[in-house]
This record gives sequence, structure tokens and C-alpha cells, in this order.
Amino acid sequence: MRDLRAKLSEDHPDIEVWAAGGVVIRDAGGELEVLLVHRPHRADWSFPKGKMDEGETLGRTAEREVEEETGYRCNRLRRLPEVRYVAKGKQKLVVYWTMAIVDGTFEPNDEVDALGWFGLTAAAQVLTYERDVYVLDAIRPTKPHLKMLA
Repeated sequence: MRDLRAKLSEDHPDIEVWAAGGVVIRDAGGELEVLLVHRPHRADWSFPKGKMDEGETLGRTAEREVEEETGYRCNRLRRLPEVRYVAKGKQKLVVYWTMAIVDGTFEPNDEVDALGWFGLTAAAQVLTYERDVYVLDAIRPTKPHLKMLA
């Protein structure tokens, strides 16, 4: 089987870095909360994510990176819109999924020194990058539309 990164690079020659991550969610008394990580080397708040390793799928990359950064093993739920941006002069594409924790425990590490659960409004204010707010907006619950019955 051909390496997925090679196939992706062939199909999308403009993308130099492929990455994936998770928007870990939970229900906190009827309010949706998301898990944000603080990365000391970048001094930012973001979603856990990282680069795809050789032989991995994007889904497996997301699961691995979330577990490495947070200590939580998660199930992927729903794929979210991809995010493209320039990082260190290279075009980067990140694919996110909503995720639910299966098990695990957070221990501060070299990549992530703190994490926190935030409601959607608070998360939008805490996130460092606008591109992450775009991802957050994709999980906001929509209000049902009322229809007039004749």
C-alpha cells in the first residue's frame, strides 16, 4: 500500500505539511465544553494536533496526537472543516474531528503544560488563533428553524 502522505502530496501539491487533531468535547450539565491545550513553547491556547507520521492515516494521526498531548485516548466522532495556513514558511493543512474521551489522565509534558475545559463562548475568547475559532464555530449547535403550519 502506498504511503498516504505521498498520495496526498500528489493530489495536493500546494500542501507541504499534513496534520490532524481533535476537538475533544463533553457535556457539562447541558452545556457543550471543549478541551483546549496550552503549549508553553508557543505560548498559545489551541486544540491538540500534530503532523502525520509515515504510514498513518489522518484519523490515526488525530487520535495519536490527542493522546500524546493530553493523555486521553479518544474516539473520533465527526470530521470538521479543514484548516489551511502557513507555518514556518510552509503551507499546512490540518484536519480535525470532534472526539470523546474513552480513558486516560493528563500529565503536563514538554508539548502541553496545561489544559482546560471551556464553554464555546469562553473557548472562542481563549483560543490564540482565529483559525481555531473557525473550527470551533463548526461545532456550535444550531437552533432549530420554526416552520409555520398552515
